Amino acid sequence: MDHVKSLKCLICGAEYHPDAIEYVCPHHGEDGIVDVQYDYELIGRRIGPATLAENRDYTVWRYKPLLPVEPESPVPPLTVGWTPLYRADRLAAGLGLKHVWVKDEGRQPSASFKDRASVVAVVKAQERHAEVITTASTGNAGAALSAMCASVGQKNVIFLPESAPPAKVAQLLVYGSTVIMVRGTYDDAFELCAQAAKEFGWYNRNTGYNPYMSEGKKTAAYEICEQLTLTHSPLSLAGRGAGGEGWDAPDRIFVSVGDGCIIGGLHKGLRDLLALGWIKKMPKLMGVQAAGSAALYDAWRTGISAMEMQPIDAQTIADSISAGLPADRIKGLAAVRETDGVYLKVTDAEILAAIPVLARGSGVFAEPAGAAAYAGLVKAVEQGLLHPDERIVLLSTGNGLKDIASARKSVGEPLVVDKSLADVKRALTR
Repeated sequence: MDHVKSLKCLICGAEYHPDAIEYVCPHHGEDGIVDVQYDYELIGRRIGPATLAENRDYTVWRYKPLLPVEPESPVPPLTVGWTPLYRADRLAAGLGLKHVWVKDEGRQPSASFKDRASVVAVVKAQERHAEVITTASTGNAGAALSAMCASVGQKNVIFLPESAPPAKVAQLLVYGSTVIMVRGTYDDAFELCAQAAKEFGWYNRNTGYNPYMSEGKKTAAYEICEQLTLTHSPLSLAGRGAGGEGWDAPDRIFVSVGDGCIIGGLHKGLRDLLALGWIKKMPKLMGVQAAGSAALYDAWRTGISAMEMQPIDAQTIADSISAGLPADRIKGLAAVRETDGVYLKVTDAEILAAIPVLARGSGVFAEPAGAAAYAGLVKAVEQGLLHPDERIVLLSTGNGLKDIASARKSVGEPLVVDKSLADVKRALTR
């Protein structure tokens, strides 16, 4: 990995050779999250918009020279990445906006954004010859890791809180993971997973602890800018790349936030693109939190630092963004503060209401955490935070089939009829 310069502690600034530490800065215990530092000059000689325009590998591995893995490392066979970016003109018009796109991460192999991190986790674990990989999850991260491990025959152990939705638990069991349900919260599962990883020597995939998870998640930022260039430019992507114009960046990206790792990953990807000169401006990152799990929103609003944050009792229907003390809070706060973005909070009722509106306005069926991004966009419009001409991307982080119970709460009941056309007519009239 000659393109990786160091691992830099986000608390004290200490830098380490990638082989010197495995996860965190030793000066800060479990909180010493580090960030991967790259040699952008070297990377820029190996990859660019022009070379990518000719690349027919439409997975996250099209960006392999920008990822912290060995060039020759084998990768899992599942197709992770290059999820569709849909223009959503009806959604936009309904809010008085002109340009809205929805990126549908429910199209990933395990049906959530978390596949991006988990596919990198499997590669890193196998580079280290790990016998077992483990993670704590409310469901999606575990399902993603389970799927990637199943594709290569890698043993794994997943820790879940008992409140995890049945569909997500079913995914883990079908893929053959060892599943441990914890009588407690996600934060309890996270802590128990960390203890078990140390005790048994397992490779720890946990976000906010393993720095390489942000690196997998950042690939969504690359795709957004590359796909926007392709979809709305009158020139071909190849032509723009060859002409050195680079890519187009949106004005804002709305994304739901729990632990802070996804929004932190987007920020990292955008910083990469700016450093390489592939985009010319930094989009504003708009973090959306559930009102019952709004630790990062509260920290942003009050101006406190990530290390001053205290645990809260997180309660929300959007299980994927439920976190009492966000593990990746340093990156999660920086993503909004350093891009002049905003944190928003929305109620569970607003999240549920967003599920059918997003589906009917764009065709994207999102689980509660995914629909929260649209609920946040509605809130931003209500608060007068947006200009109608801004180009906005919504990141829908998971498929609605992950949580059917919540989806059913968001809509009415079907029509029930007898076996006669007359009864169909009566039902339609009612």
